[in-house]
Amino acid sequence: MTLRRVNVVILVLLAVAFLVIVQRNLLNLNDFLHRENPDVAPGAILPFESELSPDHRLQAERTGEEIPVLITAAEERLGGVVAAMNSIYQNTKANVVFTIVTLNDTVDHLKLWLSTAVLKNIKYKILIFKPDILVGKLPKDPLILEATKPLTFVRFYLPVYIPEAEKAIYLDDDIIVQGDIKELYETNLKSGHAAAFSDDCDSASAKGIVRGAGNQNNYLGFLDFKKEAIKKLGMRANTCSFNPGVIVANLTEWKSQNVTQQLEHWMELNVHEDLYSKTLAESIITPPLLIVFYKHHSNIDPMWHLRHLGNTGAGKRYSAQFVKAAKLLHWNGHYKPWGRTTTFSDMWDKWYIPDPTGKFHPVRRPTGDK
Repeated sequence: MTLRRVNVVILVLLAVAFLVIVQRNLLNLNDFLHRENPDVAPGAILPFESELSPDHRLQAERTGEEIPVLITAAEERLGGVVAAMNSIYQNTKANVVFTIVTLNDTVDHLKLWLSTAVLKNIKYKILIFKPDILVGKLPKDPLILEATKPLTFVRFYLPVYIPEAEKAIYLDDDIIVQGDIKELYETNLKSGHAAAFSDDCDSASAKGIVRGAGNQNNYLGFLDFKKEAIKKLGMRANTCSFNPGVIVANLTEWKSQNVTQQLEHWMELNVHEDLYSKTLAESIITPPLLIVFYKHHSNIDPMWHLRHLGNTGAGKRYSAQFVKAAKLLHWNGHYKPWGRTTTFSDMWDKWYIPDPTGKFHPVRRPTGDK
């Protein structure tokens, strides 16, 4: 056999050996991938980095200054809480720490839900609200009491639940965050201001009329200016109101100015003097806040609080492009995105995580139903 033929045979053998090694490595890689992803069908193309959960990409980077976010968790609204937390966590690299205030009978359900794979790396602590703190501070009108949810008053006690923080964010549970929560946290509060809110005259979100209540974007819609206690304050009735569903709070100023005690004072005075507007359609949370923070609060960027998605006509008020561009969506109003098919509820659906117990599930109209 000539030298040339020997070389050809050697090259062929080397090529065969190389192909065998490559095949074996591919088989080992396939076995490894299926061990790591047992639900992947044979032959499926795995979505690598571009499709991995943000949780896996960002978890190692969750360092630095903590951003405290407080949210309440009522049993019948847990789906909203979970969706809100999921949207916040997945849209930021910041070190967010949630304080969840709830009632005793909700704790186990909440912990189980938060242990699901998508949420398991979220930092949170659960605190129990004691409704006894509201004794003597709410009207005795049975209709008002029936509609009043104790947890809605948690925002009055922010320093109690986050005592170590100098600054914090409060959020209602019927919200979705589409931007980086760090941007909201960095809202500039003017010197001496304990809180920032979104004024109800600052964007199209407040131009609508709340059914049965008249115009709800000024103080006249919330307070009875015929009452002496209100007159003495010297407030202008046409002053723009604000929405307390999103609050950026300077807790150092809050404590220094005794904001909680001021709010409690006006709650107690209302019990005796009936200070709130008779046309009030929203909860009784807003009036004491309007009094305490009258012309003494900073402003949140309107795109960080797009409101009234829970009212009828929201679809005519906003374009789909505008809603998509907003940093925070708020379904305040009668209709919640999990309760029925409201306009833009698809924006909420993509952040919802099914309840492992099956107790909570969004209610949707049949397709094609008007």
